Amino acid sequence: MTEYFKGIEKIKFEGKDSKNPLAYKYYNPDEIVNGKPLKDHLRFTMSFWHTLTAEGSDPFGVGTYQKPWDGEKDPVKLAKIRMEAAFEFMDKTGIEYFAFHDRDIAPEGKDLEETNAILDEIVDYCKELMGKYNKKLLWGTANMFGNPRFVHGAATTCNADVYAYAAAQVKKAMEVTKKLGGENYVFWGGREGYETLLNTDMQLEQDNLARFFHMAVDYAKKIGFTGQFLIEPKPKEPTKHQYDFDVATVLAFLRKYDLDKYFKINIEANHATLATHTFQHEIAVARTNGVLGSLDVNQGDPNLGWDTDQFPTNIYDATLAMYEVIKNGGIAPGGLNFDAKVRRASFEYQDLFLAYIAGMDTIAKGYKVAQKLLETGELEEFVKGRYVSFSEGIGKDIVDGKVDFEALEKYALAHSHITNKSGRQEMLEAIVNQYIYGDK
Repeated sequence: MTEYFKGIEKIKFEGKDSKNPLAYKYYNPDEIVNGKPLKDHLRFTMSFWHTLTAEGSDPFGVGTYQKPWDGEKDPVKLAKIRMEAAFEFMDKTGIEYFAFHDRDIAPEGKDLEETNAILDEIVDYCKELMGKYNKKLLWGTANMFGNPRFVHGAATTCNADVYAYAAAQVKKAMEVTKKLGGENYVFWGGREGYETLLNTDMQLEQDNLARFFHMAVDYAKKIGFTGQFLIEPKPKEPTKHQYDFDVATVLAFLRKYDLDKYFKINIEANHATLATHTFQHEIAVARTNGVLGSLDVNQGDPNLGWDTDQFPTNIYDATLAMYEVIKNGGIAPGGLNFDAKVRRASFEYQDLFLAYIAGMDTIAKGYKVAQKLLETGELEEFVKGRYVSFSEGIGKDIVDGKVDFEALEKYALAHSHITNKSGRQEMLEAIVNQYIYGDK
């Protein structure tokens, strides 16, 4: 088989003092943390779209990325070349999982029948390569936002013909995900929302979206797909009012339509910040509601108002995100998918490896810092102490449901002098810094 990324050897762990840019400094996949290898905690995943099919274009210019397969015009041959390159990339980085949209791995044909036939051909080749390289599919999904047919949405479209096409596309995507042993299936509503209520029946659109999800649940049972269903929130871009704005919005939708027993949530860091939340906040909301499913690890640029999908290099954010993952008891059967792309000016294929190394090192370091924070319990003990008034006296009666408004009024009249204590936010942030710096 052709070697596409020539000059790149398998990336090894060399430790924090290494000067080799093509080596891991903090990610040692075999390091035992909390009883098992670090790679099994993190379940790092390669995003097929950003890594293999992205071209580096933006609204102001064409693509800049240099790929070894540039010049191949046959779309099916190109799909197979990219598939081969994907497994070479995973082999050299040591990544065990990958994720894809159906249209990432196979081009569309002249109609749905031909499109499905092409997809089957590529999926068969993918399965062959998975066996050869011992790689696994974290999740599959359907691209129902790129083609012009989805201009008004997919499951929330105003056109019943488009709705039917979207259902057929998801049906097929679920089938190939099952065939490849995918552990999850993701629904990302790229165009499930609206621009203006002047032309929108919001009630019908949301009802139809719920009907779509229920049909997906029914079909999964029919074909024996036991993977985890995930919904990925996104607040905006391209649709101004998206129905999957954030974790809380998605959770309310699932509960309203009796879908919460079937779905968990795939949270992307950059989507969290676009919704004016932190990544940690969104993970915590999902965790405390029992719906944390998987993560897309990346970061945005706070100076820009769109989804920049940068590789995660902010150690503070990584630490706090991993803190929630550990408190959740882990992320499996989900994983940490690098839904991230190199910058337009980082156009050489070596930059892909350098970016993944930076992201994997950041998350690994953050995970180990978070693990130590939880083991020592400094933050947990402070939080416990802050709410101690609810573990005794009138506070315990409130928690135990033993009081009503009349009883609380009587208590308040007898205890009119109230004393609060500081929340010590700056001190706690400094403690986190000490762990990151390695001073604790």
